Amino acid sequence: MKWQGRERSSNIEDRRGQRGGRMGGLGGLGGLGRGGIRIPTGGRGSRGGISSLIGIVVVLGIIWFATGQNPLDMLTGGSGTGPSSSASSTQLPAQGQDELADFVGVVVKETEDLWNAQFAAIGENYPEPTVVLFTDAVNTACGAADSSVGPFYCPGDSKVYIDLSFYDQLHRQFGAPGDFAQAYVLAHEVGHHIQNLTGVLPEFNRARQSMSQEEANAWSVRVELQADCYAGVWANYAGQQNLLERGDVEEALNAANQIGDDTLQKRMQGFAVPKTFNHGTSAQRQTWFERGYRSGNPGDCDTFSGNV
Repeated sequence: MKWQGRERSSNIEDRRGQRGGRMGGLGGLGGLGRGGIRIPTGGRGSRGGISSLIGIVVVLGIIWFATGQNPLDMLTGGSGTGPSSSASSTQLPAQGQDELADFVGVVVKETEDLWNAQFAAIGENYPEPTVVLFTDAVNTACGAADSSVGPFYCPGDSKVYIDLSFYDQLHRQFGAPGDFAQAYVLAHEVGHHIQNLTGVLPEFNRARQSMSQEEANAWSVRVELQADCYAGVWANYAGQQNLLERGDVEEALNAANQIGDDTLQKRMQGFAVPKTFNHGTSAQRQTWFERGYRSGNPGDCDTFSGNV
């Protein structure tokens, strides 16, 4: 990806070196409620109708399943646990991360440019999310979390959280190297911010109270796949800005493949249990990312109608 020398986002909060203390339980989350912002279904600048959305909420990271922690619990005050530290402490960020931090800032700025244009096309402002860089553990409006959960979005404070050491894990443990695989991760999490603004996440937070765990997992898959599709829409935009290099899209598709629920479960335990999937299979994640990339149209990201 051609990113060097490009403008960085001003919405980067660098907490690296600060270890978050344990918070008492994971509380319920707020949201925008019914007055969500609509996403245009036409291409850039189009004022077409909006895609049909069925509400769903989840605080998620790319590899939540791999940690054994239920991502739905973190949203609604379930049985989550925070870091073991009872007070904040300070440690140095890993060496070599400054360039990664710059990269994150550039990618976030490009997502801001895309979604500002999309929202402006329908006469709305785009409230930009903040991206928090942290080391080891962090306190959020969704509760305390450590780096084992991977990157995640908290709708309670409209922030994306990432420990940059995750990118090394993405490469070495999950076999997904490349800067555009890293960009896909960020664009996916920003996709959850879009879902929060459109009312998808707050609505599910209400609806899931009457769902079984299996039903909630099934709807979680749909929201994850929509975020993948939104990441693909951003990849299309990056291509229009002449930021893509040969192999970039393939890096993102490989990352989507490596972090599919079926692939992760087979890697961990030798077999997959579909009813426990909450992010989607490798094939599904690739399909929806590619759908967004091919069309560049957020309206083509309706994962809530029909089969996925």
